[in-house]
Amino acid sequence: MFPVLPIRYVEPVYRPPSEAESLILPLTDGCSWNRCTFCEMYTAPQKHFRARDEAEVLESIERTGERFGSAIRRVFLADGDALVLPTRRLLKVLNAIRKHLPAVRRVSSYCLPRNLRKKSVEELGELAAAGLTIAYVGAESGDDEVLERVDKGETHGSTLDALNKLRAAGIQRSVMILNGLAGPDLSLRHADHSARLVNATQPEYLATLVVSFPLGEERFRGGFPDWRALSQHELFVEMEHFLAGLELERTVFRSDHASNWLVLKGTLGADKDRLLRQVRDAIANPQAAALRPAWARGL
Repeated sequence: MFPVLPIRYVEPVYRPPSEAESLILPLTDGCSWNRCTFCEMYTAPQKHFRARDEAEVLESIERTGERFGSAIRRVFLADGDALVLPTRRLLKVLNAIRKHLPAVRRVSSYCLPRNLRKKSVEELGELAAAGLTIAYVGAESGDDEVLERVDKGETHGSTLDALNKLRAAGIQRSVMILNGLAGPDLSLRHADHSARLVNATQPEYLATLVVSFPLGEERFRGGFPDWRALSQHELFVEMEHFLAGLELERTVFRSDHASNWLVLKGTLGADKDRLLRQVRDAIANPQAAALRPAWARGL
């Protein structure tokens, strides 16, 4: 039986796969942008964006600490972009976590690049010193045309600036790229420009997953009417192109989301040649690859 936490959750609740063992602490509901046409996470009416009342959040931290303080090691700040909040409010939350949850060793959050436009490196450094450890940045693509078509509200340059700000402040970055987002016509350019973005920023973590539309493609096609989903072979070719273009020093790479047809894990650049061999083997011998992505196999 799961313990009942003294925290108010508004379903559905999302977090990165690597935060499965973390306490999810909502500072906001929904996403402050919420216009990306590929993302359905915060489109439900109850997920309309709002900042949680500061007193409610601080009380939740205190009450959670009274009941589970010594057992909690990680905290994920929800919802879609908690870092949109002013630095002053974030510092209050981080200081409360340090006080009431003294066993916590890692605090993380999703982060939109636009969240950081008005935050200086010095402010981010204050957040790092107060305990913010890692920011998950959905870059999606490094190609400006692709980003415009999916209404991301960002550019190659704005994402690069945000990632470099985080690095300068001492906050680790986990970057996500969407395999198949660009469709066939822009596929290789998407791979090239995404690799350029990642090379320029050298994130500590990098992940890819395959774009999918559980609720249908109508919203997405509004800005991308000529898009079609890539075949398994085309997805592998795009991935091979992306990996071949990467020049990373020490980045943990994962392509093991439930949407991925081919599981890839390693450290780049040490494992680049091995990962490229895996993808090229799958291109040459597709029957050796998974016949369906994990989600279709019920995994």
